[in-house]
Amino acid sequence: MILTKSYVDKLSREIIGAAIEVHKELGPGLLESVYEKCLVYLLREKGFHTESQIKVPIIFKGITLDADLRLDILVNETIIVELKTVDCMLPVHDAQILSYLKLLQKPKGILINFKCANIFYGGQKTFVTEYYRRLPD
Repeated sequence: MILTKSYVDKLSREIIGAAIEVHKELGPGLLESVYEKCLVYLLREKGFHTESQIKVPIIFKGITLDADLRLDILVNETIIVELKTVDCMLPVHDAQILSYLKLLQKPKGILINFKCANIFYGGQKTFVTEYYRRLPD
């Protein structure tokens, strides 16, 4: 299969929809790990390939360095999903997902905060990279 912007965008909508479903069922305020387990379960039930708590290596001058970085969820080897349960999203959260996207050369990432009233309105933020921009429509 050829990766396209259309495919990545559709996958992104499916992931956000699943996160909304988890949030509606559980409500806000639980531990991040609870939402992660439930979201991974739901995405797999929907037929998506998911990996969680993946180590993110740093490749520097041809050498792989272990910085003990771990992303929350990778869906269909394409979209990184980083979960939070915080009162307020901070710039460091943006930097975290942007770092993972760059280091793993993925086209899109979604930052989801489950400690909010509504995931669709203000509880999620989507990031695209130069790898996304290079994809065919």
